Amino acid sequence: MNATKRILIVEDEPKLAGVLMDYLARAGYATDWLADGLGVAAQVAAAPPDLVLLDLMLPGRDGMDVCRDIRKASNVPIFMVTARIEEIDRLLGLELGADDYICKPYSPREVVARVRALFRRLETFAATPPPAYRVDREKMLIAFHGAALDLTTVEFRLLAILMETPGRIYSREQLLNRLYEDRRVVTDRTIDTHIKNIRRKLAQAIGGEREALVSVYGAGYKFEGS
Repeated sequence: MNATKRILIVEDEPKLAGVLMDYLARAGYATDWLADGLGVAAQVAAAPPDLVLLDLMLPGRDGMDVCRDIRKASNVPIFMVTARIEEIDRLLGLELGADDYICKPYSPREVVARVRALFRRLETFAATPPPAYRVDREKMLIAFHGAALDLTTVEFRLLAILMETPGRIYSREQLLNRLYEDRRVVTDRTIDTHIKNIRRKLAQAIGGEREALVSVYGAGYKFEGS
């Protein structure tokens, strides 16, 4: 799996770059090397790597400027490599979009271990499917399969209740009691009207492939939209 990963090393010390390339090659990674900061952004654009090991102090263009250049067009992971460990450099580097730091002097084995850990995290993240839905009560927002639903206030509250416990059947009375805590007089068919509208909006979000809000005859409604 590592053989498909390509790492761009930007380091002006040839011996240090060579050691890193050797260790990374033994770990199964392919590497490219640049000795200054002038052509890094162009290299990343022309042959996108899977990771950039970017020295902070470079001839031609320093690492922070290079990091800015890369981040304008790419989300490639960037490890900043530096002997300057002042806190301001760390904070500024992170604001520019660096993903991690490696401080000189360092062990090449540690670099390989950090690289492996990064790729493991990325692979785990990629293998984890995004949630089918998300409820943000503060913003009164519900996203379903990546689409933000255009809901009225009552529709939002009703769908949020059903989404709290997917698969649980709520009777019309239970839903009314949760929706209208002031016990105002409304008919249970009011719920049916809201459910109809919500179903239409959910169907639009997933192309009408299936029913996310299910009617249970004689019992009520449940959400099965995962």
